[in-house]
Amino acid sequence: MSATVSTPAFEGPADLLLQLVTTHQVELFDIPLASVVDAFVAEVASWEAVDLQTLSEFLVIAAVLIELKSRRLLPGNDELDPDEELVGWEERDLLLARLLECQAYAAAADAFALLAEQASRSVPRTAGVDLDITVTGPDLLEGVSPDDLAAAFVRATAERPAPLVDLYHVTVDTVTVADAVSELARRLPALGGRSTFRALTGHLTSRIEIIVRFLALLELCKQGRVSLDQGHTFGDLEVAWVPGGPDLVSVGAGQYDEYEG
Repeated sequence: MSATVSTPAFEGPADLLLQLVTTHQVELFDIPLASVVDAFVAEVASWEAVDLQTLSEFLVIAAVLIELKSRRLLPGNDELDPDEELVGWEERDLLLARLLECQAYAAAADAFALLAEQASRSVPRTAGVDLDITVTGPDLLEGVSPDDLAAAFVRATAERPAPLVDLYHVTVDTVTVADAVSELARRLPALGGRSTFRALTGHLTSRIEIIVRFLALLELCKQGRVSLDQGHTFGDLEVAWVPGGPDLVSVGAGQYDEYEG
């Protein structure tokens, strides 16, 4: 909160008044300082709690204005250095810095007082454990016989079997798309030209073989030798051989190498 002044020439914050006076936007002789101080004193009397920051700020500004006005009223050199007119600003900043420092120390003191008050409500324990009470740990060998220890020793010192490398995920047989294309080209006409993907792969046991058959069907469809149809979502894939279609083109080398098992 900043102190406010009300004069015939100006009405507003006191720090703005000082700025306007120093920049010659408001004539200092038009400001009755006595009435300004009286009005501020009356305002302070109406406060419920004293605001030290606002009070000290107004005192510094009022002191600077009084010094400026007294210098202009007293005889002397009419040309004053602007730095001399603002000599009070350094003292003002120092006073405000000290005020903020005092407020920080006061806040820290209040915090310590609150902690001390909370600690005063705690009651330390004065009674301890009876001297005749003996605290013992659990018996880790309870229920363990010498035979159990001997069996554990035998298990710990027994020779470990050699580790086996599991190669179940490695496909041994080589399945190529080219072979699958040739097989389907022979098999589909023999089945009457129509079948389903489920029927064509029902005898297969490995996933890679089913994937290769599916890629072979796509290759035949791309060449125009088979037509694929699926009646509904997730339904059986109908495969129909196209008689009299274009000549079968062999699959290029390396085209589907990543799918070869």
